Amino acid sequence: MSVKVDIKALLESGVHFGHKTSRWHPKMAPYIHSKRQDSHIIDLTKTVEALDKALPELTKIAASGRKVLFVGTKKQAKDVVREAAEKINQPYVVERWIGGMLTNGSTIAQQIKKLKNLEEAK
Repeated sequence: MSVKVDIKALLESGVHFGHKTSRWHPKMAPYIHSKRQDSHIIDLTKTVEALDKALPELTKIAASGRKVLFVGTKKQAKDVVREAAEKINQPYVVERWIGGMLTNGSTIAQQIKKLKNLEEAK
């Protein structure tokens, strides 16, 4: 199954609205089309190019039984990300991203366990 990403659909979905200019990271410069008021506008042509490269690889990964983590913590993305991940039984994060969640998983797991113990002790 081949998925074709459409710039018009991305535009209508508001995918082009980036972060406030005060919160940007310099590594994003190649992907920024312009600035509107105090927010960056994402270059959707580059977004489509990146998705066209990523989607076949993600399809292979999922088809081989491996996991793909879906992440979308913005209010506008939460429902779509959750529904897409649940539909294909993949993990997802739609609430606050905790630093170290991927790179320091054992420490995060210990902290979650401590929190659960504290909640049970109440």
